[in-house]
Amino acid sequence: MTHVRPSSLGSVATPGSDRGALDGDLSELVAKISDELVEIRRDLHAHPELGRRETRTTGVIHDRLSAAGLDPVVLPGGSGVVCDIGEGRRTVALRADIDALPIDDEKRSAAYRSTVPGVCHACGHDVHTAVLIGVGVVLAELQRRNEFAGRVRLIFQPAEESMPGGAIDVIEAGTLDGVDRILALHCDPRQDVGSIGVRVGAITGSSDHVSVTLHSDGGHTARPHLTGDLVYAMAKIITDVPSILSRRVDPRAGLSVVWGTVRAGGAANAIPQNGEIAGTVRSLDARVWENAEDVVTRAVEDVAVAYGVGVTVDYTRGVPPVINDAASVRLIEAVARQSLGEGRVETVEQSLGGEDFAWYLPHVPGALFRLGVQVPGTHDGGDLHQGTFDVDERAIDVGVRLMAAVALLDLSQAAR
Repeated sequence: MTHVRPSSLGSVATPGSDRGALDGDLSELVAKISDELVEIRRDLHAHPELGRRETRTTGVIHDRLSAAGLDPVVLPGGSGVVCDIGEGRRTVALRADIDALPIDDEKRSAAYRSTVPGVCHACGHDVHTAVLIGVGVVLAELQRRNEFAGRVRLIFQPAEESMPGGAIDVIEAGTLDGVDRILALHCDPRQDVGSIGVRVGAITGSSDHVSVTLHSDGGHTARPHLTGDLVYAMAKIITDVPSILSRRVDPRAGLSVVWGTVRAGGAANAIPQNGEIAGTVRSLDARVWENAEDVVTRAVEDVAVAYGVGVTVDYTRGVPPVINDAASVRLIEAVARQSLGEGRVETVEQSLGGEDFAWYLPHVPGALFRLGVQVPGTHDGGDLHQGTFDVDERAIDVGVRLMAAVALLDLSQAAR
């Protein structure tokens, strides 16, 4: 992949508004730290950490924010950071996830390739973290100059890729207390750097895990009528349950069951006594997600009973869908259209990928938007959750500008 330094993207204007000289100040401040943020991103990429073990990453965040004159606080458990900038009645929270995935880094030529076997920032959380550090440094300087009123709360969240996710830990720690709006971004390898994707309503789906254990007496394959044919029943559950759900749930909810694990038997002429299938359950409708466990469990049991096979369903609720607040999306759009240009703001398709940012939104209105990280004219950066995933690092600069400007616009509007 072509790795491009932020300085070569050219100037990206900060949104125009009635904040006067603040716009130029923001652009200037971001430019000063662009190269440093790339180095931070590369350092994090080379030293990835899994969920709830992000102690080194936490140290990097804490040290840089402290150097900027801020007072960051490590979250309970020792990973993750929360940091307030400014003061006032209104608080806007900005969230970045900091954990990596249990995936090998396959970028053989990258100097910043992961040094930890089997662990890689294959989802862009290193970029998210570098962006939010940059926002902290920039806003700390503006706050020293008394150039904005209100409070911005930076949330560096651990364990987004875990189930249950770290957002629940953050909420239980009281980090949302007093927050009026919360915003986040996520890398999108399908969008060119310098563009963003937005959507009102569901932008990502719920993500749950379902495991079905089957059991029967087993027997000879010559006499399937004398026992519960466990493998045949497994096959029917795999194929029939998705079809059943399409008739029991409103298809507009996008409820989807996809199996990823199938285990049973060891001999071609023996019907096994035990087997297991496992997969994910996803939906774009929060109300459907609330009832998905019961609906899926009943569908599995209804299929199994016809073949005399017992089943035990182990259902783990992961995350609800991310439902973007319309006012928050309009705020992001207003900043991005002014900063990037009309043609750089896209209404993106819904994704069934899960995002635990969803846990914040029942408590506080907010939105997640997609940050373009693809080198224009190429498609060689890999997809999310692939070991080849990489980004055009100019996206870091764009992310800092947008996140800082959106927070400042929110606070300035509230002050009117």
